[in-house]
Formats: sequence, C-alpha cells, structure tokens
Amino acid sequence: MRQRFEHLMEVKCGFRSKDPLRPEPGEPRPEYDPDRTTLTARRAAKATELAALRPTELKLLLGVGHVGARTLERWERRRRKYGMVGCADHRWLRESGGHPSVGEEVREAILAVRDETRHHRSRVSGRTRENMIHRYLGETFPEEEIEIPGYPTLLRIWKEWFGPGGARPRYSRSAELPAKNGHVVVTRPGQAVALDTTILPVMVRERPSPAHRPTTTTRSAVAGQLACPGTHLGSATLLDLIGP
Repeated sequence: MRQRFEHLMEVKCGFRSKDPLRPEPGEPRPEYDPDRTTLTARRAAKATELAALRPTELKLLLGVGHVGARTLERWERRRRKYGMVGCADHRWLRESGGHPSVGEEVREAILAVRDETRHHRSRVSGRTRENMIHRYLGETFPEEEIEIPGYPTLLRIWKEWFGPGGARPRYSRSAELPAKNGHVVVTRPGQAVALDTTILPVMVRERPSPAHRPTTTTRSAVAGQLACPGTHLGSATLLDLIGP
C-alpha cells in the first residue's frame, strides 16, 4: 500500500514523499517534473516504468502483475476519497465474521445495559457491565438456557459497537441537548450558550477604550454590566442604544 502511495505521489507532484522540502536524491525526475510535463504524460511514464519490471517483482512490490495508466487513475480516485488506505486492494481485505456467540437475547441485553449506564455520573467498569448483562438475561429469560460470551468477548463487542468511551458520561451528556420540533430544549441554567457575532452599525465607547463597532455578543455583555447595581458604565444614550 505504501509503495502504491509513493508511486501515485511521484505521478502527482514529482516527489514520492509528497513533500518538496524532503526530496529523495534526483527528485523530481525529468519525466515526473510537474513544471515540464502534464499529468497524463506522467501517468504514461509511470506505466512504462512499472511495465519494465518483471511480473514477479511487480507483484511483490505492488500486489499486481500489471499496472497501466487506467490502473493508476483508479488508484488515484480511491486515494483522493479514502486517503492512503484507498491504495489498498479490496482483495486484501475481508469482512469480519462478526460474533456468532451474540444472539438476539444477548444483543438485547447489551443494548439495555448501554441505555441504563450511559447517563451515570461515573464510569461503569467492564466487570459491572458483564454482571448487569447476566442479571438482565436471567430476569428477562429465566426459563431459557442462553450461551453468554465471556468477559473478553463482551469487552471487545462493547468497544466495537459504542467506542472506547474515554470521557466521563456526565461530560459527554452535557453535549447531548434534547430537541423538539427542531428547537433545542433548555431545562437548566448554563445548559446551552448561544453567541451571535453580528457587527452592529453603531459605535460604542467604553472609557478609557476608543470607540469601536460592537457585535451583538459585546452588546449583551455591556447590557449585563449595566444591569448590575452599583455600576456607573454608560449613559442614557447608551441605555437607549442597547435597550429592546
């Protein structure tokens, strides 16, 4: 995959490392100099260069026995879409066989434990989740003999389905704002903060700062200062300016 990526970078910009500041000896080569050649000419030169190799050597380096200009175009499209991993051949990859030991009952238990523990204020250990899954299956399906995967399998399944979960749930929960009919529902102070930075067509001066064009955020801050008792900021004109 890295060999394919380096060849594509040489065709694209003339440098295998993609970095003009770290050129390899002799780079860019004349046939791959982007200032002297076109992209089509560079692809044809790369196809000719790779065709000069023996099929066994080419297969060892790039995983294929023949590389033409059309092949380079296809690799480049996948590289632009997926990055370096796009250079990998789909035949090198295979779909996972999944987890045959996870039946519908076990899947239901895992999802139920996930819903129950996702809003806890502290993290729940893997052993605790395993015990909760066992308890759920025993209470929900008391008369059925269900094969439950072991702890390592359950831990791996949890990470595959829900991620590592490194943050504390109370912090991840703070970003989950409930919405209704397309509007965010705020139930407690500080749950959401909305900032507007629209520049107002007025000039404001706060001693000893020079006059400047405020944004709506600055306008709200000044209004908050003026609302505090015992302050002597602004004047009647300023109050009229920031009023409703």
